[in-house]
Amino acid sequence: MPPNTTASTGQQPGKSGRKKGRRLRLLVLVLVLAVVAGVAGGAYWSISTVRASFPQTKGSITLDGLSGPVDVKRDDYGIPQIYASSDEDLFMAQGFVQAQDRFWEMDVRRHMTSGRLSEMFGKSQVDNDEFLRTLGWDRIAKEEYDKTLSASTKKYLQAYAKGVNAYLDGKDGKDISLEYAALGFTNDYKPQQWTPVDSIAWLKAMAWDLRGNMQDEIDRALMTSRLGPKQIADLYPQYPYSRNKTIVQAGQYDEVTKTFEQSGSASAAGSSTAGTSSSSGSSGTAGLQSQLAGLQNVLDGLPTAVGVNGNGIGSNSWVVAGRYTITGKPLLANDPHLSASLPSVWYQMGLHCRSVSSTCQYDVSGYTFAGMPGVVIGHNQNISWGMTNSGVDVTDLYLEKLSGDGYLYDGKTVPFTSRQETIKVAGGSSKKIVVRATKDGMPLLSDRSDELVKVGRKATVDTAAPDRGDGYGIALRWTALDPGTTMDAVFAMDKAKNWNDFRAAATLFDVPSQNLIYADTENHIGYTLPGKIPTRAQGYDGSVPVPGWDPRSRWTGYIDDDELPYEYDPARGYIVTANQAVVDKSKYPYTLTTDWGYGARSQRINDLIQSKIDDGGKISTEDMRQMQLDNSSEIAKLLVPKLLKIDISDKDVRDAAAIREAQELLEGWDYTQDADSAAAAYFNSVWRNILKLAFGNKLPKELRVEGQCLWVDPVNTTGPVDETDKVRECGEREPDQAQPDGGDRWFEVVRSLLNDEDSDWWRTPSSGTRPSADNRDELFTRAMIDARWELTAKLGKDIDTWSWGRLHRLFLKNQTLGTEGPGFLQYALNRGPWKLSGGEATVNASGWNAAGGYGVVWVPSMRMVVNLGDLDKSKWINLTGASGHAYNAHYTDQTDKWADGELLDWSFTEKAVDDSTGDTLVLKP
Repeated sequence: MPPNTTASTGQQPGKSGRKKGRRLRLLVLVLVLAVVAGVAGGAYWSISTVRASFPQTKGSITLDGLSGPVDVKRDDYGIPQIYASSDEDLFMAQGFVQAQDRFWEMDVRRHMTSGRLSEMFGKSQVDNDEFLRTLGWDRIAKEEYDKTLSASTKKYLQAYAKGVNAYLDGKDGKDISLEYAALGFTNDYKPQQWTPVDSIAWLKAMAWDLRGNMQDEIDRALMTSRLGPKQIADLYPQYPYSRNKTIVQAGQYDEVTKTFEQSGSASAAGSSTAGTSSSSGSSGTAGLQSQLAGLQNVLDGLPTAVGVNGNGIGSNSWVVAGRYTITGKPLLANDPHLSASLPSVWYQMGLHCRSVSSTCQYDVSGYTFAGMPGVVIGHNQNISWGMTNSGVDVTDLYLEKLSGDGYLYDGKTVPFTSRQETIKVAGGSSKKIVVRATKDGMPLLSDRSDELVKVGRKATVDTAAPDRGDGYGIALRWTALDPGTTMDAVFAMDKAKNWNDFRAAATLFDVPSQNLIYADTENHIGYTLPGKIPTRAQGYDGSVPVPGWDPRSRWTGYIDDDELPYEYDPARGYIVTANQAVVDKSKYPYTLTTDWGYGARSQRINDLIQSKIDDGGKISTEDMRQMQLDNSSEIAKLLVPKLLKIDISDKDVRDAAAIREAQELLEGWDYTQDADSAAAAYFNSVWRNILKLAFGNKLPKELRVEGQCLWVDPVNTTGPVDETDKVRECGEREPDQAQPDGGDRWFEVVRSLLNDEDSDWWRTPSSGTRPSADNRDELFTRAMIDARWELTAKLGKDIDTWSWGRLHRLFLKNQTLGTEGPGFLQYALNRGPWKLSGGEATVNASGWNAAGGYGVVWVPSMRMVVNLGDLDKSKWINLTGASGHAYNAHYTDQTDKWADGELLDWSFTEKAVDDSTGDTLVLKP
């Protein structure tokens, strides 16, 4: 789930080469000037200045608005446990304490969600702000606050805001964080009061990168410029239901199926069917490609809110029933996989009523978001829960036929609704923009790029599409653009006492749709899929952009809560969710998505649990931790036997002895991607080169890595092409978003083609001294050659010095001031590297993008194992630490243990908390 708060710049089409140079330009200037001024000012950047913003953790502080004293007990890692006697005091204290540790992060986040980064960082952020204003997250958040949230939720949000503002009261920027002190040299920005809407808006950012298959929708459409329907189908194989188990395996959707069978068919009730060729044929091939290429450039430049939206990224959670555990009660594990951020998106915390009653209802502990009240993932005294992204399809892109001041719909021109937005710019003039939307509220994303509009006017389209006229635009339909109740769900889950309470709370969790896993102290386990999930007309399944002028393309409704899949105490005794398919499509009447994760991680977890059960053993907390650290590579198990059978001949391969030396690393390898493994380093390089040769070099430039250039055949040519007719095309996508990314979709692509040794995919031309390939084994040989020399360049000639961790490194970067700029700045704010085990689509998912390189792109952002038999024996860890202050002891004090796979003790009961408390702060009314 959750987020980085990168202050990066948006990008208009055709300007990708300038993107990085524009990012945070003002910030670099600010901090250079800050350092110069600091030197001139002598003591300004003294140790006392750095420490001025550190939180007070001992003694007492008086806060206006509290009704009674509140105790804040921090352990040796600075993790706070808050004790209060009323709900309002509890959440007011949460706001105060989180602001103590993380206000800079909170402030940047709210500026991002409201499209106001330019107010802090100047004109470099205007493009981002324009796009985010078009989405209108803060406007929707305000609607939620005004119209849809319960009175109690509003009360808690107000209390939280009151706590944040109590922290801000009387403080200058330098008293809040070092970053404000630096910013103050060229910007008179001062933090404003916190509001309840600021907290709600962050849920929209959380939903953005968990929005389903929008990226696949774009990619499939862009592929049509170079690939035919059969080739695209090869790259999006069907989910392997017979091999990789779904989440829900029996029972809980049977009644839905029966109802639909009795009514005639799924499509009669508005569900969608597989296949979208009929829906995409009239949308205009060239126009669509051009629009989406421009949209992708804009998306590439946006701040990463939650994580990289790619194949392979996801989360793990699973729960095991008490009959299979050492304690006799359930064990529940969760580790969401997100982009690495500093500080971590998660903030560990306990919220405890001294006595649970009608006026103080909470006794809960877990992972929170700084800036939002409540606990998002964790446990209370009765239940525990975890989350993984469901991946259900809740977005559709619409190609809109523009006509004058409106758009074509059902044969008529309909006017857009519009609003004007003013973007204030630090150090510059304000900018006004107009945001247009369709009558059903879909924002016109293409308005954010003049080039997109020009392309739309000139686009060549199919004859079935409307006349070109003024061109085409791209609009977005997304469930998160409607007011929702997810904030209500957070508080309801935090105080749920049993399965029925939890299921009721889950119905409020409308966006983003998550796989919710459950266990309780009464020895029950369960799973439920909540969310506002659309239904579509027959012929439209959400897999590709659709023609907005066709009324049939509009959503037909939403799946009812009581028709969504769930499981409760399944006979097998465990439930695994790791972004795989929720249900078998043949047994469920609705299309939830066409783009599930392909189940490599989930099936490995299933196998590890079942193996333990089959051996007659009982599963312990330590067993759950070890499963989280499983580094086994499923694609290596498939490919290594093939690679070892290839004869590297001196006659056919230059420097064959060196290639054989590397090949021999794979002999006897157990397919485990440990950081110190030379075999893992070599295999992953071979895998990367297989993907590049077989697929990457054949994809359109819009999907390839920015700056990587190839000579290719002109588009729409038939027959042989003379070398002199080839054109040079350079990739346009950010390295961590490019394809093929090497995730489990690509596992499935290669698996499905592996026995077709003469497939056209295995053909690749020669390059320099590297031989061409006309079949699978020749391409694998070429990949082994390329991998050998790639690693020689990166790691040296001596293969005894090779290791996966030397390639696969994690750098933690401060996501506002540490992503760009001079070395001294990065040294001050950033940390790393760490050499990591694990890899792509493994349980220990330290993900990397095979198109972009080996560096760690996403990570298990936290890990937890909850012991429902004794909650004080639960374990947890965070990626970084509690503090957002760069020189505080708790900035990254958990990272070494996290990298080593260790977990910390997680105290919950008052006695256990007291035993682990290092500092106590009393907040007094």
